Amino acid sequence: MRNLIEKVRKFVEEESRKPTAKYGYEPYVFHLVPMRNYAVELAQGLGADAEVVEIAAWLHDIGSIIYGRENHHITGAEIAGKKLEDLNYSPEKIEKVKLCILNHRGSVNNHRVSLEEKIISDADTISNFDNIPGIFKAAFVYEHLSQQEARNSVREKLQRKWDKLCLGESKNLIKSKYEAAMLLLS
Repeated sequence: MRNLIEKVRKFVEEESRKPTAKYGYEPYVFHLVPMRNYAVELAQGLGADAEVVEIAAWLHDIGSIIYGRENHHITGAEIAGKKLEDLNYSPEKIEKVKLCILNHRGSVNNHRVSLEEKIISDADTISNFDNIPGIFKAAFVYEHLSQQEARNSVREKLQRKWDKLCLGESKNLIKSKYEAAMLLLS
């Protein structure tokens, strides 16, 4: 199975390196890799299906990479389903991966049922605490905020992310980073 996971990882990395990648290569390095690491750590610690979690972690933003953020959970699930079928992955597990991708977004009304879905959503959120410079970049470059506005925006965004975590283990994993961010941004 490591071979299949490596093929999925390579696919995502190659898509991220393409000139057509909507946000360039940085999200692969600063979001996908840390997010995958958190997801695997949570899956192992909580006894979830680590294989489904790792594959979903790599693929959760593939729709955003290829088509942009709007509805990327839907386009990502479609892309993931096709890619995993091409790799002869189990149809039952494909459905689990697709549910993780469909329900990973905190900004849409999701119905996370499985532990794997909750892990993917939480790991996606947790990775923000490792990429605070990226959140500031978005505030300055894309939102055109002043320094004070950006500071307030980043603080509020991190507070919302913290509040959305659904697993106690997730909060335990990043509590010190959350507390440090709140202190520095107050």
